[in-house]
Amino acid sequence: MSTSDTGTLHPQTVRGQPETGPSDPVKLIAVVLGLTVVITVMLLAFALPAVHSGPHDLRLGVAGPDVAVAQIDTALAAGHPGAFVTERYPDSGAVRTAIEQREVVGGILATPEGMTVLSAGAGGAPIAQTMNGLAAGMSKATGQPVPVVDVVPLTADDPAGAGLGALALPLVFGGMIPALVLVRLFPHSVTRRVAGAVLFAASAGLVLTAILQFGLGSVDGNYWTTAGAVVLGIAAISLTILGLESVLGTAGFALGAVIMVFLANPLSGLATTGAWLPSGWGAFGQLLPPGAAGTVVRSTAFFAGHGAGAALLVLTCWILFGLGLCLVSGMRERRAREELVAAV
Repeated sequence: MSTSDTGTLHPQTVRGQPETGPSDPVKLIAVVLGLTVVITVMLLAFALPAVHSGPHDLRLGVAGPDVAVAQIDTALAAGHPGAFVTERYPDSGAVRTAIEQREVVGGILATPEGMTVLSAGAGGAPIAQTMNGLAAGMSKATGQPVPVVDVVPLTADDPAGAGLGALALPLVFGGMIPALVLVRLFPHSVTRRVAGAVLFAASAGLVLTAILQFGLGSVDGNYWTTAGAVVLGIAAISLTILGLESVLGTAGFALGAVIMVFLANPLSGLATTGAWLPSGWGAFGQLLPPGAAGTVVRSTAFFAGHGAGAALLVLTCWILFGLGLCLVSGMRERRAREELVAAV
């Protein structure tokens, strides 16, 4: 058995067996290429939805005389093909209610005094900007001023909605980090891991919402309902990753992390709402925990909970999925202990 001058065994000749793994240059090239692929996927995941985002089938409520409504439909179809889908309402009050209940993202009212555009800044800053641009175009075409009324505005302290948009990463990493830590701290107790994830979700949700509402002034709804939405979002992410890790090990954690960071995060629509993302992508993003959590948070913070039903169902399903995986892992661990005791 050969040694170096310092007495260290050469790996090639340990126990007389040559090294059979890949050489260092091959491993180095594999690492470089692998990391390049990861960075490329990351860029595409975040850039593609952003580049192709814009108004796609945005639902608008319209009210007014038949002739005026028909003119509105024709003008929208000609000037903004595919951007809007209109829904007729009997009067301005019905359009306002539809906006407040998140049935439509904005509205156009035709009255004897002229046109009025209704928007909801809290529904997403890009959509509100689109409504402002729509009003400007109508004003230019008719030669008359077209006012814009913000039915559900963002807060005065955060008129751009930056705080709400910044919630995406804390949600995702707030779900990933405790899953990783809890598995290391309690490798043989699924119960403690689940309890830790739930307790952390509650603690983090309360703190994050307090910062958004009382520190930054980004939201102004009922604190407890908004905090509950954040808690559910973190719990859905954390329990899902915890369940995947419990069943599949490190590969499960990696799978969950990739899904949440590279797929769910850019498709969450937290800064813009899912309606602003490309058709199909936005709907898919709402089926993942960050997107559903963003919808529930926005709905509870500004719209008295309207429009949160489907997103709440999505979060509940992810939580149950994660708990189910943890249950399977716990049963498997219990069976292994029983077999070990029986063998002894």
